[in-house]
Amino acid sequence: MVNRKELQPDSSPQAAFGARVRSSREAHGWKQEDLAERTGYSSTHISAVETGRKVPTLRFSRSADLAFSTSDTADTFERQWREIRNGSLLEGFPEYVGHEGRAAEIRLFEIGIIPGLLQTPEYASVLAESAVKRGAITPEQASERVQLVAERKAALVRPRRPLVFVVLDESCIRRPIGEPGVMEAQLAYLTQFAELPNTVLQVAPFTMGARRTFNLPIYILTMSDRSLMSYAESAQRGHLDRESTSALPMLTAYHQLQAEALSQATSVAMIEQLRKGTP
Repeated sequence: MVNRKELQPDSSPQAAFGARVRSSREAHGWKQEDLAERTGYSSTHISAVETGRKVPTLRFSRSADLAFSTSDTADTFERQWREIRNGSLLEGFPEYVGHEGRAAEIRLFEIGIIPGLLQTPEYASVLAESAVKRGAITPEQASERVQLVAERKAALVRPRRPLVFVVLDESCIRRPIGEPGVMEAQLAYLTQFAELPNTVLQVAPFTMGARRTFNLPIYILTMSDRSLMSYAESAQRGHLDRESTSALPMLTAYHQLQAEALSQATSVAMIEQLRKGTP
């Protein structure tokens, strides 16, 4: 083929994405013009993505999934895009975020920090900047993390809002992050979150002791077809489990956690008391 550029998919995640677009297109027997027509992009744009000269976008990724009928598979172009976009995140988390944005019910349990779905921009920025100072991520990756927090919040206000259940270990609200004003604003947001018609917020107090059913953060999603998936992570890795049979015991343990945790009214009262004690 004249002027066909040889691709090097191992050179970068972006190159791997482009190489996959080309191989999928050629497997269908399509020219770049054919894929352009099916995705709404120009053939020049298709060429630039395939050769790694242009960074793919979320819209392009979803258009590719529709064109290649991969939207309902485990290995979507959107998932691959999220891995490029959020390269500093733990394995499995970018894919989890993609499912989170479509879930009918979201259940979260967190230890030590406020979960990203509920973080204020200022709180998220302090955490990201701290990671930069430790050398864990670059400033660019820090900006991406803060942006991701904003993008995830869109899941709470989409037309068909999900039910969101959150249980916070007491350490989440007592651990100071940033200046007092940052923490005060974060606690204020939690009380506002609890007032939403589609949310439930509870605190798992220290006094629960061994009755707390999880020792690591856990996220459980119920999709529109009632299938379950769970995401859990340690300090070094994350794992997304798309098997409902594996997630069901997690859901049972989550219900047990909710039964032992403080009621929403008592939890909000505890948060408000902490706000009063913040300078």
